[in-house]
Amino acid sequence: MNCINIKTQQETEALAVKLSQKVNRGDIICLTGDLGAGKTTFTQAFARGFGVEDYVSSPTFTIINEYQGRLPLYHFDVYRLENSRAMEDIGYEEYFYGDGVCIIEWASLIQDILPMSHLWIDIKVIDQQQRNICIKGTNDYYEKIVGELLL
Repeated sequence: MNCINIKTQQETEALAVKLSQKVNRGDIICLTGDLGAGKTTFTQAFARGFGVEDYVSSPTFTIINEYQGRLPLYHFDVYRLENSRAMEDIGYEEYFYGDGVCIIEWASLIQDILPMSHLWIDIKVIDQQQRNICIKGTNDYYEKIVGELLL
């Protein structure tokens, strides 16, 4: 896992925008981190960089929000799910294996149903502004993205 220390929210946002330029149809981005670590902030910046013009809010109660950018963007927040089986009710496979890009907050809660190939991003709070962001790809494709992100 490759980690980077981020000193400001703007640096977090810049990293998210940079990632948004590198992803393609079918990609899955998994976000983890404590409450308030910046998962939604990361997602909002990612969406802006991805060409989404709508306001992006966390779908805590609806589980998923769909946006249109250069491709469809499927934003999941699975914090309130009791278990990964609840994802079946929303037809998650259509999203995971569909034509868009998925970004999943609290992804560790549904780790057992995630596709084998995905990008894993863990955001740890250092202090009010600083974060330690660790990124791991599960295959060569995603590891190449990680390498390009951390240049």
